[in-house]
Amino acid sequence: MSWVIKTAWIAGVAAAVALVFSTGAEPVVRAFEAAGWGVAVVCLLRGIAVSGAGLGWSALFPPGLQPGVLTCVAIRFLREGANALLPMTQVGGDVIGARALTLLGAPASLSAASVIVDVLVQAITQSLFAMVGLATLAAMGNVSGVGRTVAIATVLAVPALAGFYLVQRRVGQRVVKWLWARVVGDREWLSFGAIDALYSRLDLLYANLAGLLAAASINMAVWFLGALEVWAILFFIGLPANYPEALVIESLTQAIRGAAFVIPGALGAQEGGLVAICAIFGVPADVAIAMSLIKRVPDIVFGVPSLLGWQLLEGRIFFTDRPVAEEPRGS
Repeated sequence: MSWVIKTAWIAGVAAAVALVFSTGAEPVVRAFEAAGWGVAVVCLLRGIAVSGAGLGWSALFPPGLQPGVLTCVAIRFLREGANALLPMTQVGGDVIGARALTLLGAPASLSAASVIVDVLVQAITQSLFAMVGLATLAAMGNVSGVGRTVAIATVLAVPALAGFYLVQRRVGQRVVKWLWARVVGDREWLSFGAIDALYSRLDLLYANLAGLLAAASINMAVWFLGALEVWAILFFIGLPANYPEALVIESLTQAIRGAAFVIPGALGAQEGGLVAICAIFGVPADVAIAMSLIKRVPDIVFGVPSLLGWQLLEGRIFFTDRPVAEEPRGS
């Protein structure tokens, strides 16, 4: 873990703790307890959402190369758990997910390529979801400073997403190989085969237009399902709640989490963002912080078993000395 990630993680923890104590720990605890069965409902909704995201990931694979749907779903829980619980950036879990898929028999290039495309599809659909939230907020005549900030961040994300896509195409392949040759010098031939295999897999995935559309549709449905978590929390706490307001809160919160991807688990960013966004609708700060804590419960409920399962998988491979799947010739 680099010093940047360490600093971001410490700052995030400090910010989250400071928010709790600035609001008052007792009101936050009371709001959390008032949610009651709402916590279980949020866990159920999250389980459905992550399973849906796993289904979306599996849709990206062309026919004949698809791992089992249950495999993609299980590793999707691992990716979410690692991103939420481990002290690394919020894309570290995706790297772990690609490795887990490789350990289960998929070629390394296909595992990496599928996760790269899946991350892009998630990012694009998340930006669209944020736009829907901003449009809903504007229709309510309730545009605020935080809404304008998210709007600016969403606009700035467009060229970043375009750049991420271009890096995955042939022009990006040439740039990557050029940079790699400058780094490794005379040994570049050792790694160019892996780079070519990765880009070959990326071409294959992007040629599967039906899979891309299915993955995007499923991911959009997952984002809208996430708004039900906010609605359920407010409902069980006893505050007036409606879906449009929940959609705005969830979409803007997810946009803030996406912008804070360097901070492990978006610690502090999620809490502060919810306080600011919920204030638009008159939701007290203590309830907003309790909402953030409740939304982190599924991270633990699903994340801990997933991480333990990953360690068991790594241990099985290590102790049986089973080789990682090799690339097929000509890939």
